[in-house]
Amino acid sequence: MESWGSMIEAAKREIKLLQLAQVREKMALSEAMTLIDCREPDEYEKGRIPKAIFIPRGILEMTMERHFQDRDQAIVVYCAGGGRSAVAAHALKKMGYTDVASMEGGFEGWKHFGYPIEK
Repeated sequence: MESWGSMIEAAKREIKLLQLAQVREKMALSEAMTLIDCREPDEYEKGRIPKAIFIPRGILEMTMERHFQDRDQAIVVYCAGGGRSAVAAHALKKMGYTDVASMEGGFEGWKHFGYPIEK
């Protein structure tokens, strides 16, 4: 049986990982990307990255197929720290999304560096 930690490690070996500053720069340059917040509703209500689309991890796969049919669009997934988003990005990659990444450090890192948030 695989542990949660080993699932995260395996996912991170197979996906693109973006650092917080890289995501912030893409936003500042208005690069086309879909930013997905895959945290739980109570986490999302406490604050989020501007323009992020809220899709909890538990319904991500079925929501993506229904609402995001362009599998070549740039997608960046984040959670609180980077574990759930890595597993989520890996699942999206397996579903055929070709330009998907996980944001290392997550929302907590984003806040720590003083990047913009909204409530």
